Amino acid sequence: MVILGLTGSIGMGKSTTAKLFRTLGVPVHDADACVHAMMAQHGEAVDKVGDAFPDALKNGAIDRGILGRLVFDDQDALARLESILHPLVRKHELKFLAHWARHRRPLVVLDIPLLFETHGEQRCDAVAVVTAPAFIQRQRVMQRAGMTAERFTAILARQMPDDEKCQYADFLVPTGQGKAFSLRVVRNIVRVAKSIPANRWRPAQQALWKYS
Repeated sequence: MVILGLTGSIGMGKSTTAKLFRTLGVPVHDADACVHAMMAQHGEAVDKVGDAFPDALKNGAIDRGILGRLVFDDQDALARLESILHPLVRKHELKFLAHWARHRRPLVVLDIPLLFETHGEQRCDAVAVVTAPAFIQRQRVMQRAGMTAERFTAILARQMPDDEKCQYADFLVPTGQGKAFSLRVVRNIVRVAKSIPANRWRPAQQALWKYS
């Protein structure tokens, strides 16, 4: 089973690209969606995150807006949050991989926004980077509710620059030329990626089947 990492900076169209992979029948694990579910009511991260950031605990769930403000300019607080969430996300990722390996899927996708920043590419056989011209990226991001130029700049400062990500990529998905073009690119990636060597998934060695 080939594990393809999918990443891209804010506003590049990664979520739309992930949907294209799903449209083509490729299972996708969405790390962001996993985090959101874990911090919703009755989510498994609520208690731990609530203990660490009590101001963000509202009605049995974590208010992500409040939490974001608490950690945005505080590296220690961000590191504390990541130390809680990353192991939980990894557990769900392993469960996802084990499930689809048992179903003999030739290709799966790990959708991880900060893939290179967290060295997640080491868990992947190949990486696809979603990219677009800077002016399109900015247009997309500035249309988001509550976004400001200062916040956009601060977010970019935390992410590996797009041109650097593209240098590390095995595949590129340009999203500035329309969805039909992106779909053709993704379809070609799926075809090629299924034939590359699959070296990252070794359930017998890692004893991961217990997560299935």
